[in-house]
Amino acid sequence: MDFLAENNACGQTLLHLVSRGNAIIAELLRLSDVVPSIFKLDNRKDVSEYGEILLDYSYFKAIEVFENKIEANDQLQDRDEELRENYIDILTRFYLAFESIHKYTIDLNRFLEDLDEGIYIQQSLESVLVNDDGKQLMCEALFLCGVILLVVDQKIEGIIRERMLVAYYRYSAQRSSDESNFDDVCKLLRSTGFSSVPGAKRPVNYPDEYFRRVTLNETYISMVLGRLRSDDVYNQIAAYPLPEHRSMALATQAAMLYVVLYFAPEILHNQQAKMREIVDKYFPDNWVISIYMGMTVNLVDAWEPYKAARQ
Repeated sequence: MDFLAENNACGQTLLHLVSRGNAIIAELLRLSDVVPSIFKLDNRKDVSEYGEILLDYSYFKAIEVFENKIEANDQLQDRDEELRENYIDILTRFYLAFESIHKYTIDLNRFLEDLDEGIYIQQSLESVLVNDDGKQLMCEALFLCGVILLVVDQKIEGIIRERMLVAYYRYSAQRSSDESNFDDVCKLLRSTGFSSVPGAKRPVNYPDEYFRRVTLNETYISMVLGRLRSDDVYNQIAAYPLPEHRSMALATQAAMLYVVLYFAPEILHNQQAKMREIVDKYFPDNWVISIYMGMTVNLVDAWEPYKAARQ
């Protein structure tokens, strides 16, 4: 049976999951262009007027203290109400995008569990990775998970995410519903300390420590890495027969491998033989790579903290 046939539940579930991953990235990129400037608190006027209302996660440690402070001051109450009226719609849109990231990771895990438990008849992790379409989609599902995390952190700064989530918590009635994943969303999207401002220092163990917030099946990560390292996942080499075109033929796969390696940082740190093989095959003459839609990375800088990758 064709893996992507409409009556193949396994293939259709995986295909829809990967489609969602791409849709989430598209929405995050759209939202990154419309972050309300007031949440940046990047000028004195905004800080003096809204600094006591637009709070980061420190709010959750002393909710009553902050709420009493606002209630005791008529001016702060008026500004608080003004923020609620003007921004609740955009805050809801941001929250739904953030929640969709958490749901994507949960649904990817659920799919892997179902595969492991035999829910999909005659399908297993190994059999899906043997099929050409299945292999591509399994690799893309993990790759997109990593890209989503990188996009949200690079395009919407951590402190701004925290202020938006706290504001949504205070202004929205939805977050108290039984189905809400608000706590998990907050944990996943808390600030990493990363800043896209030129010259900003990179946080220690970034982004692998950030990727650890998503718990995924280690066998799955290992098998996807194995396929990306050894196979021509997109059957491109036949179209680029000359040896000097090899890195061009495998460029898409190389970008996927770069992202997926952050789910297995021990390879970047300690496994020199594997890293030597990866660099010789995928990055022999190209150290600046495009990951997704114009997001570029210089491997010399990106791999600097990792011993095996650096060598």
